[in-house]
Amino acid sequence: MKSKLSRRSFLQHSAAGLGAIGTLSNSMSGAPAMPKRPLGKTGLDVSILSFGGGSNFLKNKDGVWEAMIEKSIQAGINLFDTATQYKWQSSKSSEERFGDILPQYRKSIILSTKIDNRDVSKGMAEFEGAMKRLKVDYLDILMLHSIEKSEDIAALEQGIWKEFIRLKEAKTVRFIGFSSMNSAEKSKEMIEKLPVDVCILALNATKYGNFGKVALPVAREKNVGVIAMKVIKGVEESAPVPELLKYVWSQPGVATAVIGHVGMQNLEENIQQACAFTTKMTRRECEALEAQVAHLAGPHALPWARPGYRDGMMV
Repeated sequence: MKSKLSRRSFLQHSAAGLGAIGTLSNSMSGAPAMPKRPLGKTGLDVSILSFGGGSNFLKNKDGVWEAMIEKSIQAGINLFDTATQYKWQSSKSSEERFGDILPQYRKSIILSTKIDNRDVSKGMAEFEGAMKRLKVDYLDILMLHSIEKSEDIAALEQGIWKEFIRLKEAKTVRFIGFSSMNSAEKSKEMIEKLPVDVCILALNATKYGNFGKVALPVAREKNVGVIAMKVIKGVEESAPVPELLKYVWSQPGVATAVIGHVGMQNLEENIQQACAFTTKMTRRECEALEAQVAHLAGPHALPWARPGYRDGMMV
C-alpha cells in the first residue's frame, strides 16, 4: 500500500517539476530558456520543441543518438515521443534507445509512445512490450497510432479505447490520445466523440490534409493538447527551416512541434530557433509562406504522403 500511495502522489504532483533540469542548465549557461506552453487540459507544460523518435532519429548511429538525447534534456526539451513501430533498420528500436537514457530523467520529462494494434489483446500486448523497452512503470501519454480515413470510431470506442481509459483510471497512463497524418476528418471525429487528452496532427505550411482548418479548431475548442508533426519533413527544400518552425508555433492551439533530427548540428540549430522564439508570425507572413510551399500540398508531393508509407519508415 505504501508504494501505491507514493506513486499516486508523485503522478499528481510531478507536472510541477517538469523541465527543471533544462531550465536550470540554460539559466546557468546564460542562454535563453526553452519556451514552454500548456499542453491543453493536461496540466503539463511542454517545451515548444519536442524530441521525435521516428525514422530520422533512427538514422543516427550508435554513439551519436545518445549524445543527442542528453543535449535535448540539457537544452530544456521535455517531451519525448516514440512508437512501438519505430525500429526500422537500426541496432535498437526507438523505444529501446529511449529506455537506455531517459529513465534516469523520468521525473523531469514527459514520455509518450504510440501503439498500432486496434485488436484489444494484441494492442495490450504491444503496450506491455513498450513499457518493458522504455523501462518504465507508467507513461505520461499513450496514443493510438495513425488514425486513418477507414477508421470506425464507434468500434474503437468499444474496443481498444476502453482499454486506454482503463489504463488511465489505473494511473498506469496519465493521458491518452492519438496521432494522424492521413485524415483530418477522422481526427475531428475522434476529438468530438472520445475523451481525448492529447493528439499529434500533421500540421505544416503546405496545409496538406487540411488539419489546420478541420481538426485543429475542434481540438482548441475542447482544450485538447496539440502536438504538431511533419512540420519540416519534405518541406525544407522549398522553405527555410526556421520559418517552417515559426509558422507552426504561430498557429493558435499548437503547444509544441515534434521533430526527428539527423545529426547533432540539426538538433542544435532547432534548439536555437526554439529558444529564440518570442514573436508569432503575422497572418500575412503565414499566408506568404503558405503560398511559397503550396505546390507540395498535393497527394504525393510529400514523401510521407505517398501510398504505402508508414510512420517510422526510412524515407
